[in-house]
Amino acid sequence: MDVKLLSLYFVLGGTIVALVTYFGSQGKGLLAAFVAFFPSVTIVTLVSIYLTAGVSATVSYFRGMLFLIPAWLLYAIAMIFILPRWGLVPSVLIGIFLYVATALITMRFVH
Repeated sequence: MDVKLLSLYFVLGGTIVALVTYFGSQGKGLLAAFVAFFPSVTIVTLVSIYLTAGVSATVSYFRGMLFLIPAWLLYAIAMIFILPRWGLVPSVLIGIFLYVATALITMRFVH
């Protein structure tokens, strides 16, 4: 992997996490979510995959993202309902378990 691209991923990821944390801690959840969901990392990944492997690999990547949206939604819904009741650690563990389980089931059916 190109060290320049790896450095770009690192800086971009850190900037996004810092901005999301800042806005989220200021009570600006919608703005924090906007920054978190802005497709900057996806665009960098898209360009990287496209330049390395071409159109079919890039389309496959995006298709995979679409197939995993239900797993992510289940994770997010679990966090919304479990976090206020049980706290951070149990909600994250349950949410991640639901995401991984749903993603594995989805991947098994897709392939």
